[in-house]
Amino acid sequence: MTGSAEYDLVVLGAGPGGYVAAIRAAQLGLRTAVVERDRPGGVCGNWGCIPSKAILADAALFADVKDGARRGILADNVRVDYARVIARSREVADRQARGVDLLFKKNGIAYHHGVGRLVRGGVTVDGARMGARFVLLATGSRERTLPGLEIDGEVVLTSREALERPVLPASVVIVGGGAVGVEFAYVYATFGARVTVVEMEETLLPGMDADLGRELARAFARQGIDVLVGHRYQSLVRHEGGARVTVAGADGSRALEAAQVLVAVGRAPLSDDLGLDEAGVRTEQGFVVVDANMRTSAAGVHAIGDLVGPLLLAHAASAQGIVAVETMAGRCAEGQGLDPTRVPACIYCMPEVAAVGLGEAEARARGHELRVGKFPFRALGKAMASGHTEGFVKVVSEARRGEILGVHMIGAGVTDLIAEAGLARTLEATTEELVATVHAHPTMAEALREAALVARGEGINV
Repeated sequence: MTGSAEYDLVVLGAGPGGYVAAIRAAQLGLRTAVVERDRPGGVCGNWGCIPSKAILADAALFADVKDGARRGILADNVRVDYARVIARSREVADRQARGVDLLFKKNGIAYHHGVGRLVRGGVTVDGARMGARFVLLATGSRERTLPGLEIDGEVVLTSREALERPVLPASVVIVGGGAVGVEFAYVYATFGARVTVVEMEETLLPGMDADLGRELARAFARQGIDVLVGHRYQSLVRHEGGARVTVAGADGSRALEAAQVLVAVGRAPLSDDLGLDEAGVRTEQGFVVVDANMRTSAAGVHAIGDLVGPLLLAHAASAQGIVAVETMAGRCAEGQGLDPTRVPACIYCMPEVAAVGLGEAEARARGHELRVGKFPFRALGKAMASGHTEGFVKVVSEARRGEILGVHMIGAGVTDLIAEAGLARTLEATTEELVATVHAHPTMAEALREAALVARGEGINV
């Protein structure tokens, strides 16, 4: 886009990708505006990452209190006010939105509430034109559904409706065993609902290292959650008490009765009604096609986050936003994009799940000769002392030089521990270097070093 314009950059979307990109652009001296149809923080801050983690934190607290008697902490008649749990999560989301709004003001970013659409030389916001040298598309994604699973907000819900519904269902069938499905499974089961998770792949968490999904299924079984892997949704019939869901597996079909059905089968990009075709922005299956510097096929138009896929992670969107605006400002080298094998993925059920880099099967498929080390938390002093012995750390390393290709964790606190593994991937660290790094004792982080020792054939505590 050329010629004079009201702004150097207009960002469509105020989620973790859009607002971070806007702030970085302002730091680089670009006159910046943000357009958002919902509230500052986007889907993540208002209807995803932040409120869901508030609910999960309350579920974990409830579980710990109930388990207290085993550890000498006695609390009688422990109950949950589920409506208050939901209300608190909305309060957290409200604070997040206000915080993002303050960041816009602090950085001199113009914020416009409305629906933005691409036009020549900028965008329109609810029909009013706004000129810009660059446009960054950061509109995110929405919940996918399946034929026959029409969302009514009462019996059949997606995460969007579940995050504000104040009634705890007596029983739930969750269709989909990915991140959203397993997080809600943990919440509902912890607060007392009878839960069944249906996943068509052979393990929970498809796309992650298979050992993680298998371990999570075992942990869920101990929590009383039924897991049906290798089962596909077939049909749903609503009735007065809820719904009957029919699923099919290798042994045939079965019917599942539940008061509520949660559809958690992934997300679809919010690419409709953006004027992409008219602007010459190429898409594939609804996702915007970009190069390593987040440029689309239309001059001056960049795109990031869930809109471009396939990472569909808030922190990936933020990192892509930095790449995009630094490219606009001439500060980012050509092809210096985001390496997906250096982006961690985290899931916040209990036990938590976290991973970065290549899984074992993927690494072998790429032709790597491997040395793999796995260390169980049950052999770790801090895990025993804290009462959180479920799970393990798995290190996948290249056999000859020991380069760490991937790290996969399941257990208490691993969504924080994964940062060290992410740094190891960024620095192209080896198992030798990880072993040479002294880890404090007793800590959960020792498990990472111990797994590297096992990969080297030098295991000490297992």
